[in-house]
Amino acid sequence: MKAMKISSKFVLLLLFITSSLLFVSSQTQVRDTDQESFTSIVISQTGLDFIKNLLITKAVSAIIPLQLPKIEKTVKIPFVGNVRMVLSNITIYRIDVLSSYVKPGESGVAIIASGTTCNLSMNWFYEYSTWLVPVDISDKGRASVQVEGMEVGLTLVLENQKGSLKLSLTDCGCYVKDISIKLDGGASWLYQGMVDAFEGQIAAAVENAISKKLKEGISKFDSFLQSLPKEIPVDDHASLNVTFVDNPLLTSSSIGFDINGLFTPRKKASVPNYHYKNLQPSVLCTDQIKMLGISLDAAVLNSASALYYDAEFMQWIVDKVPDQSLLNTAGWRFIIPQLYKKYPNDDMNLNISLSTPPVIRVAEHNIDATVYADLIIDVLEADKVIPVACISLVIHGSGSVKITGNNLGGSVKVSDFTMSLKWSKIGNLHLYLIQPVVWTVIQTVFLPYVNAHLGQGFPLPIIHGFTVQNAEIIFSTSKITVCSDVSYAESQYLNQLLVYLQ
Repeated sequence: MKAMKISSKFVLLLLFITSSLLFVSSQTQVRDTDQESFTSIVISQTGLDFIKNLLITKAVSAIIPLQLPKIEKTVKIPFVGNVRMVLSNITIYRIDVLSSYVKPGESGVAIIASGTTCNLSMNWFYEYSTWLVPVDISDKGRASVQVEGMEVGLTLVLENQKGSLKLSLTDCGCYVKDISIKLDGGASWLYQGMVDAFEGQIAAAVENAISKKLKEGISKFDSFLQSLPKEIPVDDHASLNVTFVDNPLLTSSSIGFDINGLFTPRKKASVPNYHYKNLQPSVLCTDQIKMLGISLDAAVLNSASALYYDAEFMQWIVDKVPDQSLLNTAGWRFIIPQLYKKYPNDDMNLNISLSTPPVIRVAEHNIDATVYADLIIDVLEADKVIPVACISLVIHGSGSVKITGNNLGGSVKVSDFTMSLKWSKIGNLHLYLIQPVVWTVIQTVFLPYVNAHLGQGFPLPIIHGFTVQNAEIIFSTSKITVCSDVSYAESQYLNQLLVYLQ
């Protein structure tokens, strides 16, 4: 019985792996979004089985002991008369699941548990009166019951309802095959009478209790799904739009989901409207036994790029470099003589800011990035900052991607760059003389800064407690696909969710 209550839960929990929604506790107000998908997630049969086995174990421990209603019946026994029998404190205290499986299909997700056994304990009581004895006769004791060959099945339908997942139960059934009852205490001559009187009612009580619990659990989980926010906070600047797009795609061996997946600003200020081509990427894993596949379109990366650019996050002042002499006009006296002549021995800093969001392209073998930046040379004179020249940079680089924990991170290296003079207050500049200095700044300041942030990465839609394992990263035109197994460590949130569903 318990096994199937759990089985209903594990399928629902799978949905959250695909969206990370389980771990959103913020009060984020949901904005209206276009129904476009840039992230696709597929849970394979291997992944479904892994989650099913895990959650069956955890849910059984969470829902037992389970109380059943009191059973009362009056039977007529030869030479005795009418005997009133009562079973109370009926408790299921153990459940063992011999076999179970989850099977997605066109009509929904079918969940079957067969060969399930459960053990019950109870109090029994009987009383009767007879003309042979002028007083009522009663007896009581304990009994143990074993239910064998129990089969439980249900079918769930998942639908997209205004960007959230709606869960419906279309079929639910429970069947008890065999029951054996053993009495402790009382009159042994009444043993067979108890079996004959209560076997059918105990079976019906178990079947009804399981079906009721399944329906209650599905209803609670559907309400939980509908109440979840549609954005996941990433940091103070960004959230991830996890609005579901279209209905889940069910095949004979997987469940697939499309979500919007783009980064959006957390503040409600007006921002430029960046447009991306809606490709709805598919998930193609070379190893079909991997549990999980997550495909990200290049638009996801570019949405993050645009968002952080708009938040003025991509600008900084360089006031420390490995060769600190480069931040004094004396260090530039042979490169830009007029700078030193006009501002002799004054300290400097370099103001670097991106002029447009970086452009990221995903190809079949790598990631390319183009960065457009302005480098302003500032002279520090007394308490004044004097901008003296601005150089426009176009930096071309290539990136690599790696999985760190549950984060998709990476690094970038510069392949080449070009520069042009945007404006100058100190006359014309010989850029070929400045180029080695700029290259040094890019290599020793710009790249370490960028790679430090890229190395942290951003979270993949994985439920807390689960960790990506043996991940494979596949590049294809315009998308990155992560195919992996998952491992599990104890999750407080998952335990709380199981308690919520009891």
